[in-house]
Amino acid sequence: MAYEPIWGGIIAWYLFLAGLGGGAFVASAYLRLKHPHAVRMRKAGHFIAPTVVIVGLVLLMLDAEAGLHNPLRFALLLSNFGSVMTWGVVFLAGFVIVALIVAGLDLARKDVPKTLEAVGAALAVCVAVYTGALLGVTHTFPLWNSAILPVLFLVSALSAGIASVMLYGCLATPQEFEQVEQMKKGHLALPLIELFLIAALLFITAHNTTAGYDSVMSLLTGSHAALFWAVLLAIGLVLPALAEVITMSKRCGNERQARTKRVVSASAELGVLVGGWTLRYLIIVAALPLVLVG
Repeated sequence: MAYEPIWGGIIAWYLFLAGLGGGAFVASAYLRLKHPHAVRMRKAGHFIAPTVVIVGLVLLMLDAEAGLHNPLRFALLLSNFGSVMTWGVVFLAGFVIVALIVAGLDLARKDVPKTLEAVGAALAVCVAVYTGALLGVTHTFPLWNSAILPVLFLVSALSAGIASVMLYGCLATPQEFEQVEQMKKGHLALPLIELFLIAALLFITAHNTTAGYDSVMSLLTGSHAALFWAVLLAIGLVLPALAEVITMSKRCGNERQARTKRVVSASAELGVLVGGWTLRYLIIVAALPLVLVG
């Protein structure tokens, strides 16, 4: 009998958008530190962050129909601070509030206090880690129940957040985009770290239990193999990394070459975003539960 996943695409979007928002805010904080001249890119990250997180929360509420029929259930999540979900609500609420304040200050053309941005960045990291911990505490699914998963989701969130800000810079403000070399170098390292973490997660899971082995095989050779190899690994990780190396190593002699370089860079950033969502979708749908024997 085929196993029907308990979650699907909507939850994958929620996990992806929450991580993306956190990553975008961290990217903006990094730009302020290392590239203070990239003002438009930094502000873009500030606007992306609360927007995508709020959209993700709306999707979560649409998926949790019982919560919509009885909103008090959402408030009850704050009653158990031993629960990962309770801490998730705290982190998400705090992050959205701070991110909206920062975006409002940008709109009002006022300086964002460094302390406020630091608090927002810390909450952003907590949100990104929480999206992996939410799955990781589920003991009945070996693919989820791993300490590697929160770290993997954090790295993926940072990569997706940077990609969103870089994509904006590439399309809307190429002058700033060309000058953020430190961020480009950092962004290049993240797909390599993701590859290592994915390999470690799959290796450990495959050697844990039969359910873990079957989950991994469904990704490597089974029904999810095409998405895993072609979309997650090729489009989401390997090709963007190669494109980053090529664009960073080539100097543009004329405007046509510069436009071609920006097209390649934009395609790479889109690939990272596609890969970020695919990672979460595959982790959700490929996970098989332990067989409970009474």
